[in-house]
Amino acid sequence: MFLLGEVLETSFKSPLSDLKSVRSKNPPSSIEIQQKSNQYDSILYQLDLIHCHLNDIDHRMDDFNYRLKMKINSIIYLLVLFLLICIVDVISAGRDFYKILNLPKTATLNQVKKAYRKLAKELHPDKNKDDPKAQERFQDLGAAYEALSDPDKRKVYDKHGEDGLKRQGGENSFHDPFSSFFGDFFPFGGSRDDGHHQIPRGGDLVLDLYVTLEEVYNGNFVEVVRAKPVPKQTAGSRKCNCRMEMRTTQMGPGRFQMMQEQVCDECPNIKFVTEEKVLEIEVEAGVADGYEIPFTAEGEPHMEGEPGDLKFIIRIQKHPRFERKKNDLYTNLTITLQDALNGFDVSFPHLDGHDVIVKREKITWPGARIKKKGEGLPQHDQNNIIGDLYVTIDVDFPKGAFDNEQREAVKTLLQQESKHRLYNGL
Repeated sequence: MFLLGEVLETSFKSPLSDLKSVRSKNPPSSIEIQQKSNQYDSILYQLDLIHCHLNDIDHRMDDFNYRLKMKINSIIYLLVLFLLICIVDVISAGRDFYKILNLPKTATLNQVKKAYRKLAKELHPDKNKDDPKAQERFQDLGAAYEALSDPDKRKVYDKHGEDGLKRQGGENSFHDPFSSFFGDFFPFGGSRDDGHHQIPRGGDLVLDLYVTLEEVYNGNFVEVVRAKPVPKQTAGSRKCNCRMEMRTTQMGPGRFQMMQEQVCDECPNIKFVTEEKVLEIEVEAGVADGYEIPFTAEGEPHMEGEPGDLKFIIRIQKHPRFERKKNDLYTNLTITLQDALNGFDVSFPHLDGHDVIVKREKITWPGARIKKKGEGLPQHDQNNIIGDLYVTIDVDFPKGAFDNEQREAVKTLLQQESKHRLYNGL
């Protein structure tokens, strides 16, 4: 560009000045004409150079645009490839078990069990007979629980997804966990026996389940191993479904006799084999002492019918620091006489480990009761309703004796007259 400016300036100034000179002086000589011609040739040469430079710039721009287009296409290709890989990973990863259970990836084992038990009651096919996808959702729920309740399977799933479990053969060991939480029959759709079939049943088993107050406050799952007799078919046959029926026999012309006789069916022979089964018992937060938790068909077996039920009765163990009355908790706190007179600031651990702070700046008398709102137990059927904690103050008086000078100092300090009052405090 600098060269072009110089050329244009030189080429256009000189002819104008020459024209002025032509008008004022003699016509130019042949030497001058030759010089002018050389100047024009130089200008044309410079213009050719400029043209070449411009063509070179055009070629370079075309090459740059081509390279840019190729890079953009490469980036688009890589993005599409990345998206396809992500889609393949999602498909190969299989189902999102955390999403199925509505849990974060940081969920504890108790949270996994609680979520499964809650959703199993809601999504059981017997409770959703009009939903064609109920069975599929229920199976997904069982698979999610099986993967996340086992620490080893959960590690594999978190790292490689459901495909990782399949590669390790985890899906071959799947079993429906529903019976571990509720028993062998669905207990929410009515009784097993509607009263019309008169199906014989084995005896019910009733067991006390002792739990701590901490478990009642926080909620917990207790695993119980049940050694259950299970009927297995064996060789031979047996008489079954025996019943008394009326039979009419003709004794002669016009004479008939009716009598009862036992009639039995022929059934395959069976034997009982003891099998161990893990039952997951949920101790729900706020559960009351004496609460019954049934496991359907987990009781004593019956040769001709259904097994009875297994029932666990909650028994809350006595706690060393807290006493329960409905949803409220009661405890006693012993302080010194000095703290009773001057005030105190005390903290102690609650049933879940958090600190309860009891602070008082006034004089506290023996037997005073301090209420800590919302520090009691959650209500069993409505966990958003929480009871209170009542702290009864005990004062630890000095054991030694005062001398005369100390007695006078106490009298001066308290400024109280000696008086007595007798009353019925009960």
